[in-house]
Amino acid sequence: MLYLAQVEINPDSGEIQLQVLARQESEYVWEVDNSETLLLTKESSLCGGVLVLVEIDSDRQIISIQDAKEWILSILQQHLTKNAINPQFIEREQSKVEKWRQEITAQNLELNRRALEIETRREQLQELEQELKRDREELNRLQAELTMDN
Repeated sequence: MLYLAQVEINPDSGEIQLQVLARQESEYVWEVDNSETLLLTKESSLCGGVLVLVEIDSDRQIISIQDAKEWILSILQQHLTKNAINPQFIEREQSKVEKWRQEITAQNLELNRRALEIETRREQLQELEQELKRDREELNRLQAELTMDN
């Protein structure tokens, strides 16, 4: 797995360690993660503050370390310069936006349907209440007639 890390020198022990800043999840996806520190077990001439790319195997052993300068500059050139618009990035973002728009539209339609259903049920309840009120009045009237007749 590939990591972006910053070289640090432990002030207590003087050992060179690598503070992980991010790890590669897939070709174009990196996750920011600065919760891990890697210790260098071999002698190194790296200076503090330098950014490096670190490749680590499944046993958490460092396979390679290289200066990240060229890698970072290439990313800046590919993605952030005025003249180098990445069509794949734009297409992915447009696709995400369209998906979100469709999801929001579907949710809005569902909310409107539910609101209409609630309004219909409320009207039905009001009609039933009116009918119940009329039936109660009719029962009271009939009861009053029966008591008068007795």
